[in-house]
Amino acid sequence: MFPRPQPSVASLESRVHPDEWQARLQLAACYRVFAMLGWTEMIYNHITVRVPESASGADRHFLINPFGLHYAEVTASNLVKIDLQGNVLDGSAYKVNPAGFVVHATVHTGIAHAHCVMHTHTTAGVAVASLQSGLSQSNFYSAQLHDMVAYHNFEGITIHPDEGPRMIASIGNKPAVILRNHGLLTWGQSLPQAFVILWTLQRACEIQLATQSMGAPLPVPEAIAARCTHDALQFNPSLGAGEDVFEAMVRRMDVSDPGWRR
Repeated sequence: MFPRPQPSVASLESRVHPDEWQARLQLAACYRVFAMLGWTEMIYNHITVRVPESASGADRHFLINPFGLHYAEVTASNLVKIDLQGNVLDGSAYKVNPAGFVVHATVHTGIAHAHCVMHTHTTAGVAVASLQSGLSQSNFYSAQLHDMVAYHNFEGITIHPDEGPRMIASIGNKPAVILRNHGLLTWGQSLPQAFVILWTLQRACEIQLATQSMGAPLPVPEAIAARCTHDALQFNPSLGAGEDVFEAMVRRMDVSDPGWRR
């Protein structure tokens, strides 16, 4: 039986490495942005980031949301630091959702550059994931994801570690993932990069469903889609990889609720 969650905890700012605190701030802000966008599933789903090596040394630690809290309740201090075996490292009283740990630890472990991993169950995302044909290359947003989308077949609730190698094999090096019958997942070398990839994938799914409700989508030719993806500079690390977009969303969210900084 989990203890009743208490969203407010004492600030960890003076008790953790400054680089870990910055990672906590960015991740907490991201949870609040997801809540603002409606990308939530009650207390479920997860966004995780690796703790910088400057703060964790050779050990591989990452931050995850406290299980039992809504995204709108997440703060920098109540995020939970765990290792790749799911052990809580920061003395947090919160538990970690086993399904979230398995998926995210799998990606963080199996993909060297996966600093951040995001997973959602949005209506549009799950709907497209449940289509036999998956994502159609038929709109402005899906055309920016040409050859960037992987698929992983549904194996049930993701609590079994043996699924991990199969998931990594399915993903390969593609940062946008459609978990069939399940939802969406993205990973990035930074949190803003993972965010802007997910935003693009989510928009592609929304527009696809709107189009299919009216008739057959008009396909984007392969050559045009490849050019769109090449020209879509928002994913490029040398150009900020979504930092400007993410920071704008944080500013918008900050006006109504700056409490995530605690």
